[in-house]
Amino acid sequence: MEDDKQLYGKIASAAKWSSITEIIAKIFVPVTNMILARLLVPEAFGVIATITMIISFVEMFADAGFQKYLIQREFKSENDKHLYANVAFWTNFVISLFLWSIISLFNEQIATMVGNPGLGVVVIVASIQLPITAFSSIQMALFRRDFDFKSLFIVRIIAVIIPFIVTIPLAFLNFGYWSVIIGAICMQLFNAVILTVKSKWKPRLFYSLQILREMLSFSVWSLVESISIWLTAWVDAFIISYFMNEYYLGIYKTSTIMVNSLLALVTAATVPVLFSSLSRLQNDDEKFKQVFLKFQRLASILIFPIGVGVFLYSDLATQLLLGSHWKEASGVIGIWGLTSSIMIVFGHYCSEVYRAKGRPKLSFLSQALHLIVLVPTCVIAAKYGFWPLVFARSLVRIQFVIVHLSIMKIKIKISVLNTFRNVLPTMIATIAMGLFGYFLKTVVSESILWSIFSIVLCVCLYLIVLFFFPTLRMELMSLITKVSPKKLFKK
Repeated sequence: MEDDKQLYGKIASAAKWSSITEIIAKIFVPVTNMILARLLVPEAFGVIATITMIISFVEMFADAGFQKYLIQREFKSENDKHLYANVAFWTNFVISLFLWSIISLFNEQIATMVGNPGLGVVVIVASIQLPITAFSSIQMALFRRDFDFKSLFIVRIIAVIIPFIVTIPLAFLNFGYWSVIIGAICMQLFNAVILTVKSKWKPRLFYSLQILREMLSFSVWSLVESISIWLTAWVDAFIISYFMNEYYLGIYKTSTIMVNSLLALVTAATVPVLFSSLSRLQNDDEKFKQVFLKFQRLASILIFPIGVGVFLYSDLATQLLLGSHWKEASGVIGIWGLTSSIMIVFGHYCSEVYRAKGRPKLSFLSQALHLIVLVPTCVIAAKYGFWPLVFARSLVRIQFVIVHLSIMKIKIKISVLNTFRNVLPTMIATIAMGLFGYFLKTVVSESILWSIFSIVLCVCLYLIVLFFFPTLRMELMSLITKVSPKKLFKK
């Protein structure tokens, strides 16, 4: 019982600091993007999306799944944990240097393959992030394993300020996409230095092939899973860059990234804590399910209304976030926001369940079953134009939700009925809010001032409906109490 209290205390503290971090970060990040969207043209964002696609793909091989292994694994002692961390660190670092050299050798071929011939030098410079990221990834995993999100808070907050010091000034000086690339490199350098200094563990000259083999037994499947996740996240961008041009790629990726950044206010704050929490409870099925369902329920309180709100007020969101010359992005933002809310609540957190149980094969299976439908859907839709692709890509995510719900029922023994019952109050409140918002927006007025006022009315109605459910009301009051200013920074 005492151990349970201690664990739940760590979970609460971790959730608190992770939430504070993401709330503050998500204030800075959209502001940064809003400024950059007014300084850079969509084509520049298309180039940035291509570079990000390449780096995110190669980073998976550099990490090799060792971060997840270090968080999920139960070690015999602190020294044992540090030995494994050392092997993971040197493996990551050497692989990242090797991959960077490969990218440098075949830079132009890689740039051409992703639809941006002539950007070989850009690919080389941007990819210097690989060895820098590898230098700090293990430290970050250890902080998360120990629920030390307070230290990560300090690192993240200072890091999100860097774009205001580096990226935006360079964009003002007409550096174009180079401003974002240089800013990203500076951010990774800062993370590497600070995380290494603050970490209890420091890399030393130790290596063991036996430990490597043991880690690879888990990490190979984790890597395969990561590749499938990458394909799910980037196959649409690759198809747009192949069939269309940088303008449409910039419109599409900037729109989806803005929506994802908004929803990440919740997901980025909860996913690391959820994974660390479930990993510690992997051998207690009952508590494991309770923690998962509670995280899902609390996340749905924010995710559902944000998704429906973005769908209803996509024109306003586009104008505020990106500016008047991004009007074409409104349709992408609306449909992506709506389907993202469904995807996150019913599918996104399931992947953390599979990994926490030490079963990354299940996550790979879910991704593979989705890719079988996703790839041909995107390829066929792209032949009919940009908008058929946007709507097809967004709506096909419902198939992914069905896959996750099926796997959770068969393998984790969490029924579909329990999953829907768990979030039924927030679904009811969100539907009521959505219908009310649609009436206010279309029947009364569509002016900007009225839209802002009607959003406030929608929020009030949503909260009123939520408070009709006693259990949810108690959880909300408990959550508000825990994140009150007085307790937020209590040591």
